[in-house]
Amino acid sequence: MVEWKITDGLTGYDAALTFMEARAEAIARGEAEECVWLLEHPPLYTAGTSAKREDLRDPDRFPVYDTRRGGQYTYHGPGQRVAYVMLDLNRRGKDVRKFVHDLESWVIATLGTFNLKGHIREGRVGVWIERPDRPKTVSGAMAEDKIAAIGIRLRRWVSFHGISINVEPDLEHFDGIVPCGITDYGVTSLVDLGLPVTMDDLDVALRQCFEEVMGDTPT
Repeated sequence: MVEWKITDGLTGYDAALTFMEARAEAIARGEAEECVWLLEHPPLYTAGTSAKREDLRDPDRFPVYDTRRGGQYTYHGPGQRVAYVMLDLNRRGKDVRKFVHDLESWVIATLGTFNLKGHIREGRVGVWIERPDRPKTVSGAMAEDKIAAIGIRLRRWVSFHGISINVEPDLEHFDGIVPCGITDYGVTSLVDLGLPVTMDDLDVALRQCFEEVMGDTPT
């Protein structure tokens, strides 16, 4: 079974990383259960393995943490639910592409419980919301905003890092980076879209949809 851990208040990034690394090692050794950890961070930026320095527009705005997860720059802060997933792909099938797809499907299913349709776009990491109320992009495509980010790392086929979904963060805090290296598109949140969703509401949906999409660890 998967252990669910929910932490109130703000959790420092270093403390979260220390916990994730230790738990992932314990899972790999067969000494601990898989774990999904729901938390919020204080305002900070993280750089993935593909991050480009020029995408860090305001390096002095918030602390910046270099990570070894996939992806580029992301923002974490109050009002954003971070879900760190420490899951054993040795028992879930050693298929990284499928695992990322399952994480995307988990986010999309969760958004669907609030009657919101999320999209995956080729060449753009994360989950996106179409904005027909906005002007089209320079290329003539429909405007879209990013509502969730995904970035994982594997060690001995156990995952850590995970996903983040914007509930009600300060969207101006994203201005200090080029989120995931993607320009021409904006960032949104559940509340920004007019949905009065609380963090508790999202947590319930995340757990329900996790069981539907990801399932328990196969025996």
